[in-house]
Amino acid sequence: MRFLVLGNGKTGSVVAELAKQRHHRVEVLTGAQNKDACALTSERLNNCDVVIDFTTPGAVMANISACVRAKKNMVVGTTGWHASLEPVRHEVEAAGIGFLYAANFSIGLNIFLDAARQASEAIKHDYLAQIFERHHKEKKDAPSGTALVLREAVHEVSGVVPEIISFREGDVVGLHELVFDSPNDRIYLCHDSKSRRGFAEGAVLGAEWVALRRGFFHFRDVWREF
Repeated sequence: MRFLVLGNGKTGSVVAELAKQRHHRVEVLTGAQNKDACALTSERLNNCDVVIDFTTPGAVMANISACVRAKKNMVVGTTGWHASLEPVRHEVEAAGIGFLYAANFSIGLNIFLDAARQASEAIKHDYLAQIFERHHKEKKDAPSGTALVLREAVHEVSGVVPEIISFREGDVVGLHELVFDSPNDRIYLCHDSKSRRGFAEGAVLGAEWVALRRGFFHFRDVWREF
């Protein structure tokens, strides 16, 4: 397949490398090359099967709009834009394209979220829930998109919105902890990303999956099909 990867940062560069290892043709556009989506011309988009976006919250919406106009399928791993989720959904459905998004494409993280939903039953038994998340010092958004998804998973089960405590330090890839505390004991769940390869693998598998599909999909709903 032909993939156009937007962003050559910490995750985007690994996505491009892994896609090449899986024998896909890959073109990469940096933020400087694609300011305000200026490089997403009809010619360039016609020459790819899927666009994979790992850019920044300030760039992603222009990229989505350009791909929707060109009716080009997308995978979006950038966070910080989910307040616009419903308008984007309507645009995607009207354009008849395939669109897959997530705050975190790690299959291990999605297994962790399933465990978190089960463990959130503890809140009904007077446990206090808190979320702690740690990322590298250059990460721009806090809380992380993954922490917000984790909070929503707890809320879906318990009706409670747990506090999120964020740390930005060193070169931490991504550490998410969910703690349920009571006077009697403590339940502790943790997902610790060792590298960005887990995110990249999920994104590339997602691009392969969505390339021939139409619809608006969240990774958590489809990863078991890979």
